[in-house]
Amino acid sequence: QVHVVESGGGLVQPGGSLRLSCAASGSFFTINVMGWYRQTPGKQRDVVATITSGGMTNYADSVKGRFTIGRDNAKNTVYLQMNSLKPEDTAVYYCNAQRTSRPAFSSWGHGTQVTVSS
Repeated sequence: QVHVVESGGGLVQPGGSLRLSCAASGSFFTINVMGWYRQTPGKQRDVVATITSGGMTNYADSVKGRFTIGRDNAKNTVYLQMNSLKPEDTAVYYCNAQRTSRPAFSSWGHGTQVTVSS
């Protein structure tokens, strides 16, 4: 069972910055993809950014140029540096750890609230 824990959310003013961190534990196998997703009430959970074990990144168009994802494969950790935050970035942010080959899994954290407001 892979356990995923996020940290680093909070309240920030528009234009400010936050850094989210995530740690995955309990896997003896390579975690192929780690990523950040976000969800607001009544809406589906959407991808924010993902990164493969090889370092390939993918970003939602709405965060390109403002957010940066990075990971430490040895520690199974991933971060999301969020700059120039906007009120529309307000959401619960979830970390995901995924292995696409056998034994495959997709594990989620419980989420961390990010609120951008003056």
